[in-house]
Amino acid sequence: QVQLAESGGGSVQPGGSLRLSCEASEYGYTTYCMAWFRQDSGKEREEVAYIDSIGAPRYSDSVKGRFTISQDNAENTLYLQMNSLKPEDTAMYYCAVQTMSTAYPCLVDRGYNYWGQGTQVTVSS
Repeated sequence: QVQLAESGGGSVQPGGSLRLSCEASEYGYTTYCMAWFRQDSGKEREEVAYIDSIGAPRYSDSVKGRFTISQDNAENTLYLQMNSLKPEDTAMYYCAVQTMSTAYPCLVDRGYNYWGQGTQVTVSS
């Protein structure tokens, strides 16, 4: 059973930066996808960025050029560097890992079998 723990959320002004971390409790499992999703109140959960099984990063159009997803295998940690934050980036951010092969592509949340508890990001002046 993999447990994921996010950290690094907070409140920032527009144009600011935050770095989210997601530490996994287990080592040595196969990952098909690792991702960050977000959900604001009253809205559906949406994909932010993911790393696929060959290590390629992908981003949603809304964050491309501003956010960077990365992983540190030695620390078993997934990161999301968020720059040039906008008020519309305000949401609860969740990391997720897919350790089983599914028919869902990495950008679809239904394929993920492990989720963190979320960390709140608020962008406001």
